[in-house]
Amino acid sequence: MTHAAKAGDTLRIHYTGRLEDGTVFDSSEGRDPLEYTAGSGEIIPGLDRGVIGMAVGDTRQVTVAPEDAYGPRDEARVQTVPREAIPDHIPTDPGTQLSAQMQDGQTVQLVVTNRTDSHVELDANHPLAGRVLTFDVELVEIG
Repeated sequence: MTHAAKAGDTLRIHYTGRLEDGTVFDSSEGRDPLEYTAGSGEIIPGLDRGVIGMAVGDTRQVTVAPEDAYGPRDEARVQTVPREAIPDHIPTDPGTQLSAQMQDGQTVQLVVTNRTDSHVELDANHPLAGRVLTFDVELVEIG
């Protein structure tokens, strides 16, 4: 009798994550399989649920809506700040990823999305927020 993956199991998976246009955004190819505890919140909920019921050696394609991945895009998380508010040694080219420490001590990842001579636009949304994600998954091991 084969064992099916269930919440609480330690699972090891190989995966390739793609955007709707087929662009690969992450993959375990060439690395050790991803190890996590099913149902524990260690990975995005939609992928976690998509692996439940698989047996070792099974492969499956799992499509995950934004609500079960990194959430919807929130335009309120895009801020425009004066250029002089950012120290000169910090790069502000569009696409640059920055970290900022908030007043509560939490670190937030930001991406520079636009820059003018006077202002810089910073986006605190997760880069995959609002995106439908598709994963090709192989269950390698149930611990």
